[in-house]
Amino acid sequence: MIPKKYEFITFAFFMLLFMTLLMSFVITLINVGFTDTFFLQWFKAFWRAYIVAFPAILIVVPIVRKLVKKLVANV
Repeated sequence: MIPKKYEFITFAFFMLLFMTLLMSFVITLINVGFTDTFFLQWFKAFWRAYIVAFPAILIVVPIVRKLVKKLVANV
């Protein structure tokens, strides 16, 4: 089991995995269609997106949490 202190990184890893798989699939399908090389192009797009998105999410999520906390009323 993964220790509790790594919960955010574990969450970010899996959230990004599923989101980048889904989004790169959709965008690749829209841009190139379902061709013979679709899966290779999708895989390339996925890894490029994941490499950029993982560090970005580690930086952006804390900022977004603070912003949402300010915007949402405690009722």
